[in-house]
Amino acid sequence: MNVLVRAADRISGPIRRRLLMRRVRRLVLETWDGLSILVLPDVLNPVVFRSGVVLAEALSKLTPPARRGGVPRALDVGTGSGIGALALARAGLEVVAVDVNPEAVRCARINALLNRLDERVDVREGDLFAPAGEEPFDVIAFNPPFFDGEPSDLHDAAWRGTGVFERFATELPSRLAPGGLALVLLSDHGAEERQCAVLRAAGLEVSVHARRAFPNERLTTWAVRHPGAS
Repeated sequence: MNVLVRAADRISGPIRRRLLMRRVRRLVLETWDGLSILVLPDVLNPVVFRSGVVLAEALSKLTPPARRGGVPRALDVGTGSGIGALALARAGLEVVAVDVNPEAVRCARINALLNRLDERVDVREGDLFAPAGEEPFDVIAFNPPFFDGEPSDLHDAAWRGTGVFERFATELPSRLAPGGLALVLLSDHGAEERQCAVLRAAGLEVSVHARRAFPNERLTTWAVRHPGAS
């Protein structure tokens, strides 16, 4: 069956990709799970490139952890269009969403307003954890650049970066609340094995949370915790 699927993809893939590319680097309105997702030209389309949707699906199914004295808090790092932050907000968490791309910040704010989740989603501009404040988070989500290298423009920054994942992994342990969970989306097209090794080298436990196999790519949502955390 997999052979037939791959053969069909080879035949239909070029046509499908040409159609999908008409929704890239353009102002488009996507939909996902009842949400309207406006995508600005300089922001990665989370539906066309699948990774944003795959992570958002995992986030939407989370049971919010108990937090003494208040609502559980989540951080969506590299929020892009904001689709992950919206999924977390609908799951009952208070969300801080950050992105280094100012167009992504504008896009995520629009989508929080568009879906009437702006009271639960606080979108901030900045690099990784820098805009997030000092208090740790119960849930942290990250859909990182899959490839190493200097991005050519704002849109390309969603695909590639230099040292981004290493800096994220180094700071992640201090940003997770006791019993907290990070969900990190990685692709087998990128340096997935090395990125998981970087997380383990930071003293964190890494396990498969969810996995989606497509004809031309495998996307895995990795669960990252402090050792011994349930």
